[in-house]
Amino acid sequence: MKSKILFCKITTAYLLAAMCFSGCGSTNTTAVTSVDTNQPQETDETFEISTTKGSRDNAIQALEVLADGTEVYSCDVAVIDASHKNEGYLCVKYTGTCQKVKLQISGSTGGTYTYNLLGSEFESFPLSVGSDTYKVAVYENIADSQYSTAFSEDIDVTIENEFGPFLYPNQYVSFTADSETVTLGADLAYSANSDLDVVSNVYNYVVHNISYDHDKANTVASGYTADVDEILEKGNGICLDYAAVMATMLRSQRIPTKLDVGYAGTEYHAWVSTYIDDVGWVDGIIQFDGQNWQMMDPTFAANTDEKAFEEFFKDSTNYNVKYVY
Repeated sequence: MKSKILFCKITTAYLLAAMCFSGCGSTNTTAVTSVDTNQPQETDETFEISTTKGSRDNAIQALEVLADGTEVYSCDVAVIDASHKNEGYLCVKYTGTCQKVKLQISGSTGGTYTYNLLGSEFESFPLSVGSDTYKVAVYENIADSQYSTAFSEDIDVTIENEFGPFLYPNQYVSFTADSETVTLGADLAYSANSDLDVVSNVYNYVVHNISYDHDKANTVASGYTADVDEILEKGNGICLDYAAVMATMLRSQRIPTKLDVGYAGTEYHAWVSTYIDDVGWVDGIIQFDGQNWQMMDPTFAANTDEKAFEEFFKDSTNYNVKYVY
């Protein structure tokens, strides 16, 4: 069992080759931003934050994950707290001595998610496939890539808030009310009159202020997760970093946001999807030119300099979602 390596390599050779492929996933081509994709996206062209107050409330809502102990499953080396499963998440911690531990969460109707358990404190994990019976299992490393089952439990879940898994923080979209990324998200939402404006402002900021880190993409380790504040401070990152920063800003502004992981052409990649009132789930970050909606990917948009690449990432059939966090 191996964790998925979350990275993408944005190179001219790859992107030209990727034009020959299309994914087998089906996504909504609805999309939202004021970026002009006919022009190169230069990350040194900063996006100015407006100081004019919009009509939308930009108050921060950084939901806190809780392990209340009202529904707990445990053994001598692991604890699963399902107290808030109806909100769309579980909390799990490992208390044993093994140095390499994995968590697997599987829905009975499909969808198996594998994580690294990173410490002795509770971590939050989304119940991404919705209401279902989930098998939650903790595995300890015994040799090389071999793992044995330390604990396993079947948990029936009825999610009352369908947006819960995509509003709360989790291991891949990790934040608190004190996160600098959350504060910046509120600043970007200050001038907004609608959720659509917030998405556009956040998108434009990320595209113009975070550059792609090719060295990191070539060396990132299996099980990597983003530190969103560190990404903002450094001003560079890989596709998972772009997606985690945007998801953090939007979730803390009460906009349900999925961090999607899958394939762009033949390359493993990460992007985001958002829920917009009166529109629904927009599968893939988005562009609206006043007449048409189009797919838009923040990593590609921040790094592309040829119009041919636009034709690739605005075509939703090139994206095949495998995991949603």
